[in-house]
Amino acid sequence: MERELSLNRAETFSFVNPWIRYFLFFFSFLFWVFSLLIVAIGVYAKVQKATETVRDRFLVDPAVILIVVGVVMFFITFCGCIGALRENIRLLKTFSFSLTLVFLIHLAVAILGFFYSDQTRSALEKFARKAIVHYRDDLDLQNLMDYIQKEFKCCGWNSYTDWSWNLYFNCTRENPSSERCAVPYSCCTPVPGETVINTMCGFGVQTQKYLDANKSIYPVGCADRAVMWIETHLLLVGALTLGLALPQIAGIVLSQILISQIQEEITSLS
Repeated sequence: MERELSLNRAETFSFVNPWIRYFLFFFSFLFWVFSLLIVAIGVYAKVQKATETVRDRFLVDPAVILIVVGVVMFFITFCGCIGALRENIRLLKTFSFSLTLVFLIHLAVAILGFFYSDQTRSALEKFARKAIVHYRDDLDLQNLMDYIQKEFKCCGWNSYTDWSWNLYFNCTRENPSSERCAVPYSCCTPVPGETVINTMCGFGVQTQKYLDANKSIYPVGCADRAVMWIETHLLLVGALTLGLALPQIAGIVLSQILISQIQEEITSLS
């Protein structure tokens, strides 16, 4: 009788912990569904615009960015889901390697951004310049920039005169646009009691001096405002950074534990 019980225990024993296996599966499945949602939103936004992709604004198109991020997330989390469910070592290794690569890229960007702040600012300025240039060409980009300027209470990248980079707001005399020397309404300071937004509040502002412009708009550039915001919200920035890093580290650790357990199981059966 005791021999039969010991044989049954030997047959049912497994090196693979089911709690780790199913937790990794649901962990990956949750982010897999989230990645599908991101791709769906990006595709919907791209189809709604129904415009041809311009190569120069490809990297600043919010819809394209959402699709790329969603597809990458889909591939990584799909490997995690199926790898955990089927105990497939190759898929789990792919999942672990991909997460490790993403984590190292995030870490490298953070370190380089800290030690090479001037170069980072220059790279971001090029990105912002493209966004300003194509402000009127992409509705999603326009809404995103308006949101940033209103939330950070800023205008342009370095200052409000950066809007001369845009074809419509360019402040040269040869510009026939009715918005010549203007800035978007999102640069304007809110008027108390105003119920209807005055979209023409920024007209002619670029011709004004800093002190005069300060009476109607936020003249400070978004670059300086972003730095000020980070310095005054270090705890929040740290929490967001940790919130992004923890799921990646958890996925890497869990997948490596599961890979080790599956390998032990294979060795015991051979």
